[in-house]
Amino acid sequence: MPVRTARPRRLRAGLAQLVFMFAGLCAGLAAPRISWGPHAPSTPVTNALLSIGIGLLGAVALIFSLLFLVVQWVMSTFTPRLMLFRDDPIVWRTFGFALGLVVFCVTAALAIGKRAEVSVVVPVLAMLALLVLIALLRALQLKAFAAIQLAPALGTIADRGRTVLTTLYAAPRPAAPQLSPVRTTVVWKQPPAVLQRVETAELVHAAKAANVTIVLRENPGATLRHGSHVADVHGGELPEATVLGGLVVGGERTFDQDPLLAFRLLADIALRALSSAVNDPATAVQAFDELEDLLGRVAAARLGPLRLTDDTGVDRLVVHLPGWEEFVRTAVDDIVFAAASPMVVIGIRDALRRVRDRATPEHVALLDRWLTRLDEQVAAL
Repeated sequence: MPVRTARPRRLRAGLAQLVFMFAGLCAGLAAPRISWGPHAPSTPVTNALLSIGIGLLGAVALIFSLLFLVVQWVMSTFTPRLMLFRDDPIVWRTFGFALGLVVFCVTAALAIGKRAEVSVVVPVLAMLALLVLIALLRALQLKAFAAIQLAPALGTIADRGRTVLTTLYAAPRPAAPQLSPVRTTVVWKQPPAVLQRVETAELVHAAKAANVTIVLRENPGATLRHGSHVADVHGGELPEATVLGGLVVGGERTFDQDPLLAFRLLADIALRALSSAVNDPATAVQAFDELEDLLGRVAAARLGPLRLTDDTGVDRLVVHLPGWEEFVRTAVDDIVFAAASPMVVIGIRDALRRVRDRATPEHVALLDRWLTRLDEQVAAL
């Protein structure tokens, strides 16, 4: 049964590196053929190119070392599920550009061969590319510094969460139409995997072609377990392979379409700060400040499944999304259970009061129950 795994991102990173290396090879073969402009003796140019190419291998090692150190720091300090720096395109683009420049310098030096003279354009191109690499390394270094600092890390997580929430909950939620009877139930028959992304355009197209409606029971970020029901097909027949082919799965959650991931990461950071080994309530409060903003956006939104229609306005894909209780449970439950510091308890209570001011009427009751409990906890401190 064909299942789309989350390899495209890694494949794109590897392909980008191959493209840089191929471009460096072609440029290295073509550069010595340049005849215009002033010329210089080939021997010092060849020596300079070889020196740059060999020396850049240290830059490649530096990128790997920086990646390893930042990932280890983030895993031990914040949460092992935070992999923003590892997945940042600048890491792999800088690595690919450095490899391409190495290939260019070595290839150009070998292509010059026994030529007596070579255009000065060749070393100039190498120096310009080296300056570009230095700029990329500086940007990478700044990214690494931001990744290991608390405030930038929290801000980045919250920004990614706001982007997902805006994408999934910006559109109004129409009333659910009456669906035809279920004709096919899609069952997950693979080992456990995380649903990372739903290829909505593909599934809508397939559902329209078969004149059916696909209802996904699991939301992005959920773990698909062997034997669990993944989707129902209403109104007709659609092969399981077609439905599963529109699901991208992997071993870890991503920000692509997962509305709960930012809540989970921020709550994890707060919980680690509240552990007896760390005992840093101020960090927990700072993490909950970002959670407050995200929770307030959800509280003010009209929640419900994501319904996608075809060009005729017929519902073709319905994607289950987390409900209000799931958001509150992820953002609040564990932190309140672990909180013993008055700073944290009072901070959460005041934050939930502000969230209540933004909440729609159907979301107020749950917040009131939490506020009553927190008021009692504050009184007992």
